[in-house]
Amino acid sequence: MPPSKSSAASPRETDPQALLEDSKRRLGVDPTSVTRPEPALLSYYKLSAAFALIFFPLVYLPLWFRFKSLRYRIDDEGVSMSWGILNKREVFLTYRRLQDIQMTQGFIQRKFGLADLHLHTASGSAGAEMKLEGLPDPEAFRDYLYARMRGAEEGGEGRGARGEGSARADAGPEPGDAATPDRAHPAPSDSGPSRSAPVTNPSPHARSSSAEPDEALALLREIRDELRRVNRSREGTS
Repeated sequence: MPPSKSSAASPRETDPQALLEDSKRRLGVDPTSVTRPEPALLSYYKLSAAFALIFFPLVYLPLWFRFKSLRYRIDDEGVSMSWGILNKREVFLTYRRLQDIQMTQGFIQRKFGLADLHLHTASGSAGAEMKLEGLPDPEAFRDYLYARMRGAEEGGEGRGARGEGSARADAGPEPGDAATPDRAHPAPSDSGPSRSAPVTNPSPHARSSSAEPDEALALLREIRDELRRVNRSREGTS
């Protein structure tokens, strides 16, 4: 029988703060104090491995190591999960990164009061970024994580709006905003006489640049006259 899936959204509560308080009440324990899976998870592992028959040791041994090394850390920032003895792995997800929370519960899991919580992010991966298993009252725990996720989203939007407003205040009025009377400047009138800009004296560098072509032209003229005299003297002697 395939496991059933439950959406993260709770139809009973829409306010994140109300859903948070209700989930804490149903759990009966502080969610941040949960660091180990329930002992029923090991019994579920054992029964699941029993279906392997003669391969029971090969299937059950990795699950036993997983149960013994599985650790959770749930705080105000997010959820952390670590497991492994020889090769230890750890995954940490903040509430702001969470996009969806799904709960799957098979027939055997239901008998043990267990379920798997699949935490999804916006990373684009096909599967879940984290799978929480062996938690007490998984449905109430699902609602708690969903309330924290909703609270982080609304808090981020509020901070973003305040940050944008403060940035606009620091930047001053935009070009389309009306100017205040003490800062307004009268616009130039087109009806008055036009005034030409005063002519400034050219710099010495500009004067020297304009004088250089005249000196070169005068030198060329002297060379031309000298050549004419030389030609005349040659014609007279011949």
